[in-house]
Amino acid sequence: MPITDWPEAERPREKLLLQGAAALSDAELLAIFLRTGLPGRSAVDLARDLLQGFGSLRALLHAEQQDFCRHRGLGPAKFVQLQAVMEMARRHLFEDLKRGDALTSPGAVRNFLRSKLMALPHEVFACLYLDNQHRVIAFEELFRGTLDSASVYPREVIKRALSHNAAALILTHNHPSGVAEPSQADLLLTRRLKESLALVDIRVLDHLVVGDGDPVSFAERGLL
Repeated sequence: MPITDWPEAERPREKLLLQGAAALSDAELLAIFLRTGLPGRSAVDLARDLLQGFGSLRALLHAEQQDFCRHRGLGPAKFVQLQAVMEMARRHLFEDLKRGDALTSPGAVRNFLRSKLMALPHEVFACLYLDNQHRVIAFEELFRGTLDSASVYPREVIKRALSHNAAALILTHNHPSGVAEPSQADLLLTRRLKESLALVDIRVLDHLVVGDGDPVSFAERGLL
């Protein structure tokens, strides 16, 4: 039965307007994004098939183009559309983050960093640059690859911080394995950067490790 023949309160678009987006299932939200189904399959049926094929909504959202486009009902146009939606969401989170004090908005910091780093297949080291009132100036990705104290250069971190006229930093990197537990190398790297930045009077307020769950905060664990 096509969605247009469903009771109005059960159609995804109408349900969203009546109850809000949070009331919809993953399949219903995806069906709105897809807009149309396939012969004999409604958009909701197709959405359920795709969620089963990918394993989860998260896996679908972060799929590489080749993997995304090999599924029926998806293609380059849908991939481009999805990437645009994801980037708008990241920019919205960053705008929220810039509105307040980073230290009094830990949830906004975590949400933004997860949106930027969580699904990456490689390690990335980045910085949030803050002014003397702890307002966010900029976010910048600095290094990629296997990260340790030998591959993250303090002089480059200092150079970029000074270029932004930052008074403080929040360091961050991801663990592609999904396990956010800090390693010994992470601890040594943080200590090295903190000491180097102190020489130019720039404070390290935290180091957040991003994995599959909630990012791990060095400051909250007393590791700074």
